[in-house]
Amino acid sequence: MPPKRAWQRMLSGRRLDLLDPTPMDIEIEDIAHGLAFVARWNGQTRGDYPYSVAEHSLLVEEIFARQNPSTPDKWKLAALLHDAPEYVIGDMISPVKAAVGPGYGALDERLSAAIHLRFGLPAQLPVQVKRQIKRADKLSAWLEATEIAGFTRAEANRFFGAPDPAQLNGLDLHLREPLAARAAYTARHAELLAQI
Repeated sequence: MPPKRAWQRMLSGRRLDLLDPTPMDIEIEDIAHGLAFVARWNGQTRGDYPYSVAEHSLLVEEIFARQNPSTPDKWKLAALLHDAPEYVIGDMISPVKAAVGPGYGALDERLSAAIHLRFGLPAQLPVQVKRQIKRADKLSAWLEATEIAGFTRAEANRFFGAPDPAQLNGLDLHLREPLAARAAYTARHAELLAQI
């Protein structure tokens, strides 16, 4: 039997091997396009548009930069790219990831390493940076859960931790058409890359 196909053709024309991704096959336009069309919360959100992973990533980077004001721009870029593998593997909610098992995590790690290398970051982020990004990710998840995903504050506090109300000041969720989300993601990526 011929081997199973483990690659995907990207709109850029790149052929991304999901089992052995290389930085040469990663393009920001593909990432931004894919993330703009991937819905967070399995699409179970209020609003006229799905809340995309591109929008979530922009919010996480904003929160990360606020929480770590003196951090180098390369770590802000890492925060923006924290869910970048989802442009090809989709966004799975935590209960589904647990059911799928460790294979999903390994695939995510291989893609993350290739993406990081493509944009001048270390394949594996420093543990402290990963923790800081995760903290920003949890605050974003809390805000999304309570604003658009139907969670009560008590439920969100239980799953994501109770936020400091001051951290929520000025944070807004954007529900916009995918092409606008794609453009915003691509623009922020270019801005950060130019500052590194």
